[in-house]
Amino acid sequence: MSGHSKWATTKHKKAVIDARRGKLFAKLIKNIEVAARMGGGDPGGNPTLYDAIQKAKKTSVPNDNIDRAIKRGSGAEAGGAEYQTIMYEGYGPNGVAMLVECLTDNRNRAAADVRTAMTRNGGSLADPNSVAYMFNRKGVIVVAKDQDGKSLSEDDVMEAVLEAGADEVNDLGESWEVVTEATDMVAARTALQDAGIDYDSADVQFVPSMTVELDAEGAGKIFRLIDALEDSDDVQNVYANFDVSDEIMAEVG
Repeated sequence: MSGHSKWATTKHKKAVIDARRGKLFAKLIKNIEVAARMGGGDPGGNPTLYDAIQKAKKTSVPNDNIDRAIKRGSGAEAGGAEYQTIMYEGYGPNGVAMLVECLTDNRNRAAADVRTAMTRNGGSLADPNSVAYMFNRKGVIVVAKDQDGKSLSEDDVMEAVLEAGADEVNDLGESWEVVTEATDMVAARTALQDAGIDYDSADVQFVPSMTVELDAEGAGKIFRLIDALEDSDDVQNVYANFDVSDEIMAEVG
């Protein structure tokens, strides 16, 4: 899992950089608005909204922005857009399977953005359900090892979440990654909170069941494709089934 862990760590650091540019803020706000529309504006009774708010706060999205997004989504304030979720499937360089999750109010624009990013960076779109079978929906919770100056061990995390349905705990360097079944994610997140353990994010993601090992050249190509896809405001998440070693990650930066 070292390559996967290294990539997950890199994605987290990239997210912080994106947040400083404001790119991530808009996507997190959109998630909050949609969660409020789907399940109501009370985070106490809407776990999806609760986790969307938590993730936004951890990324330093201003509280005013969060509150307005909740009001727009719940209908308490005018101006909310009608977003729809669209999943595109495709292949990147070296046969890497990819799922591109969009949240958009303009289906044609999203499709054009994804197609352009794919074709310009060595990828291609695929037919529905031709790639999705290689991924499983999983709950993924990221927990910082540094908890108020104290170091959190793997045993500390596992002890807190084991009875809540956690499948595994992975080392991401500066964080622990808790993986659960999608239906157990909220229970595991709640178990961490009950144990006094803070967490950075809790999401349902698509985790690959098999991976393609990449060399430095292949890794560089797939990273450029992912960057191009994520540059679209409509693209919320990109999932791919590649793996790279720590040595390759260090080489490609």
